[in-house]
Amino acid sequence: MPYIDISKSTLGSLRLHYQDFGQGRPVVLIHGWPLSGRSWEPQVAELVDAGFRVITYDRRGFGASSQPWSGYDYDTLAQDLHELMTELSLQDATLVGFSMGGGEVARYFGMYGSKFIRSAVFAAAVTPYLFKASGNSEGAVSDKDVEKKQASVLADRLGFLEEFTQKFFSDTSGKLLVSESQRAYAKMIAAFASPKGTHDCISAFSKTDFRADLEKIDVPTLVIHGDSDQIVPIEVSGARTHKAIKNCELHVIKNGPHGCNLSHAKEFNSALIAFLKAH
Repeated sequence: MPYIDISKSTLGSLRLHYQDFGQGRPVVLIHGWPLSGRSWEPQVAELVDAGFRVITYDRRGFGASSQPWSGYDYDTLAQDLHELMTELSLQDATLVGFSMGGGEVARYFGMYGSKFIRSAVFAAAVTPYLFKASGNSEGAVSDKDVEKKQASVLADRLGFLEEFTQKFFSDTSGKLLVSESQRAYAKMIAAFASPKGTHDCISAFSKTDFRADLEKIDVPTLVIHGDSDQIVPIEVSGARTHKAIKNCELHVIKNGPHGCNLSHAKEFNSALIAFLKAH
């Protein structure tokens, strides 16, 4: 299994697992919480067949990557992404961030700019700022919401994941839009993540303000979001991200839940590949 060593880690040995398939312009797929690069399975083959080089990786604490006790803030996570980009000598790349991964895309631009980036995609992403704070009345997440979710993870993480994955793939009526086997697989992936990383990332994606990062995006951008997303509702995220970025397209998946890259894989892939080929 291929890994890179995080050279700037102060935590001793820290490795990120990645996979690298195909040839052509690079597309880096950044997964959501609390899953891993495996969650991009519905996209990888079609992207490779469309002529792209596809890189997936597991965020620190998740999948087959190291599970350190700390480092789950977005500055550190964007630095991890930058190290991967540097190690693989990626240029003219497209960054695709799903849910929590959208935050890494935004913070990457905020910290490193667009020198090596051709375009960006935010899929069901947590940007621009989920937390309801002074100056962000459009936010939807409170301190109590964060504390409740973190308490549930600490008290019964597997029980939490059971309920979370149901909501992840269901529409607003509660109908599960993927097979039970697929939902159970997502729960299994999440179950093997770092308990500490699972806990700490809740605060990171809920309370990090990406508005200044989005202002620095100067490449063609696509927002893909389901209109039945119960985890990250489109009106507080995707719609606002679309408005915040110049030269940004919006593709709304009708009846799409949070996990729309699986439930509506055909439409998701079609929109993504069309954007990649156009830009």
